[in-house]
Amino acid sequence: MLRKIRIVVSVTLFALITLYFLDFAGFMPQGFHSLTKIQIIPALLALNIDVLVGLLILTLLFGRVYCSSICPMGIYQDIVNRLSKRFQKKKRFKFSKAQTVLRWSVVSVTLIAFLFGFTFLLGLLDPYSAFGRMTVHVLKPAYLAGNNLLESIFTQFGSNTFYKMGVYVASVSSLVIALVTLLTIGYLAWINGRIYCNTICPVGTVLGFVSRYSLFKIRIDENLCNSCGLCGRKCKASCIDTKSHEIDYSRCINCFDCLEVCSQNAMKFTYPAQKPIQHNANGIDESKRRFMMAVGVAGLAATQVFADSKLIKTSKKQAKRTTAISPPGSTSADHLLDKCTSCHLCVSKCPSNVIKPAFTEYGLGGIMQPMLSFEKGFCNYDCTICSDVCPSGALLPLTLEQKHVTQMGQVQFIIENCIVHTDGTSCGACSEHCPTQAVSMIPYKNDLTIPHINTEICVGCGGCEYVCPTMPYKAIYVEGIANHNIIEIKKEKVEEIKVDDFGF
Repeated sequence: MLRKIRIVVSVTLFALITLYFLDFAGFMPQGFHSLTKIQIIPALLALNIDVLVGLLILTLLFGRVYCSSICPMGIYQDIVNRLSKRFQKKKRFKFSKAQTVLRWSVVSVTLIAFLFGFTFLLGLLDPYSAFGRMTVHVLKPAYLAGNNLLESIFTQFGSNTFYKMGVYVASVSSLVIALVTLLTIGYLAWINGRIYCNTICPVGTVLGFVSRYSLFKIRIDENLCNSCGLCGRKCKASCIDTKSHEIDYSRCINCFDCLEVCSQNAMKFTYPAQKPIQHNANGIDESKRRFMMAVGVAGLAATQVFADSKLIKTSKKQAKRTTAISPPGSTSADHLLDKCTSCHLCVSKCPSNVIKPAFTEYGLGGIMQPMLSFEKGFCNYDCTICSDVCPSGALLPLTLEQKHVTQMGQVQFIIENCIVHTDGTSCGACSEHCPTQAVSMIPYKNDLTIPHINTEICVGCGGCEYVCPTMPYKAIYVEGIANHNIIEIKKEKVEEIKVDDFGF
């Protein structure tokens, strides 16, 4: 019964988290981003005390419930392992000693790297963030392609139920990393169950240590056990030593497979005070049970903004952006690197598709972290989705009023590339798409007007850069700034906003 409950809970949470990453139409109910905020590393970085205390209590009571039902990467491994049994009918596991030195070495190196600002390693090994990247960069393109196929079919029958979406690769480097992660962890799960969780994953190692002291554990009743060894052969964590009747509770994930196959009812999930269960001479540790955590709040959706563009004109002078533009709510690149685990939920949820994973724009420590890029759109002036859904506090929540006065970058103008200057053609697209009038048109010559910029009131949304028709180099672009600023706009509703209101 416990195994069936665990499977139902696990599959439900896995499906909801996966769909939340894939949901581009905002059809999921408000609040489902709570499922991402109960993940351990994001909660730790966001100092979400309620979640951390809740997960700690859960682990002390029932063991590694997080690993067996809440962590999507753990459930992914279970799915792969289950599939492998269809091809390997006689697949059997056997007890293996814990790689304690290796496990804690990974935890130590990850922690040291994080403290020295090399966040990339933490983001790479965090199971939730790794699963998020797998979903966004590998699964989502296929999901969108399927949506487009349905759109073409339904359209032929006069139905507008589906609408066509662009399918593209947000970042080649992140796609490669996500694909390698998917295949590597999948291969390990195929050949040996939960070996990744119990050897490499830093979250699994820490929770394994805590779970050794949990109240409820799977215990072996030696009076009933006939030493058939079936429980050990079914244990995908390879943590049951059937010869000595011992269980390594630091690796047990409470999948309850052993309870299901024991015909003698010798495997029981219980607490120590229960009489029928006896301990061996060395004293058996303890184990855990399954639990369910699902709450809800937030699945915001906004309309995608597409700009009109004019006839493409060639340009000659290249402008290279020297500072990456960090997303709204990040306050600075340093804050982003301190908090972001590169789960890429913001990349998936951005309705304008302007958030993409960085390569080395932030330096080696910032590989895969989000930045703004305006090739496919611009940052909607009235959108705060990315900061609303961030589970780790890397992007702090912003109200619309705060978003309107947050400066992420500053506009730059290259007159040598502007078609007004080179072709004597009227344009003004950049000015039309500027929400703060940081770009305006001033008299030029022959009754033409040319862009004039005011960097002090630019929010860095990239509307001007996106619509600029010159190619291959833009005549106007946004340069990133190290620390986000608060601009002063003469509007009554934002007149009194101060820096303190943002938590900067």
